[in-house]
Amino acid sequence: MLQDLVDLGRYPIDRPDSPAYDRLIEDLRRELEQDGCAVLPGFVHEAGVKLLVQEAEGVAPKAHRSFNRTNAYFAKDDPRLGIAHPIRRFYDRSNAFVPADNLSKSGPLRRIYEFDGFLPFVRDALNEPEDRFFRYDDPLADVIINVVEEGQGFPWHFDTNNYTVTLAIQNGETGGAFEYVPNLRTAENENFDLVASVLDGNMGRVRRLELRPGDLQIFKGRYSLHRVAPVRGKRRRYVGIFSFVEAEGMCGGVERTQQLYGRVLPHHYKRAGLRKDQLLD
Repeated sequence: MLQDLVDLGRYPIDRPDSPAYDRLIEDLRRELEQDGCAVLPGFVHEAGVKLLVQEAEGVAPKAHRSFNRTNAYFAKDDPRLGIAHPIRRFYDRSNAFVPADNLSKSGPLRRIYEFDGFLPFVRDALNEPEDRFFRYDDPLADVIINVVEEGQGFPWHFDTNNYTVTLAIQNGETGGAFEYVPNLRTAENENFDLVASVLDGNMGRVRRLELRPGDLQIFKGRYSLHRVAPVRGKRRRYVGIFSFVEAEGMCGGVERTQQLYGRVLPHHYKRAGLRKDQLLD
């Protein structure tokens, strides 16, 4: 059980047959339908956050730090397109991820991710059928920690996997806000014009979140453009990331895996191209 980590009284993910669970799912579905995003404040209680911070501090030195330029799709440049096209717009990216194979199976993050009731809970919140909702089959990226240090952030991008569930562990002293544009593209339409508008600085559709340690966020990041503002101060920002996908066996692409984690495993080559849509990333 997860009593030492999760506020099960407020968020009864261990009691899926209870009226309280039904009310929780109803609220989350409404938020996700309207916004592509739902936040559960204090999902992990204060004592649990301390355990998460301890784990994050222990593995932070193993984070792969990369400093490069990337577009919103983590794709290569395409000179056939006009210079203002979103694919041709590259931005500085400075970030760090602790790959999944550095996290202990008995550690707090993996215990939450692999708890029997967690996947069904997230799936229920997203109102997805069982045959379209799976854990990310990526040995480097199913459960990771994002480490953000002074001056670092994450430019505008789309996620590879349809659904990302994030857990705020520790905030920087200032900065680090999460900004996103819900449902900016679909599986059938990249909506390059709207993406370009946001990249040009149009903030009319941009929403901003200030997550606190222990807050759980369910986010449809494959369709919503999003970024993390730079962190200020000496304290690092830690966020745990749990990933779920719609195709069984889906794994990260070779090029993007190399960018984010600094290495690629045979598993990534074996699973390359296993997707249900034709989106760029």
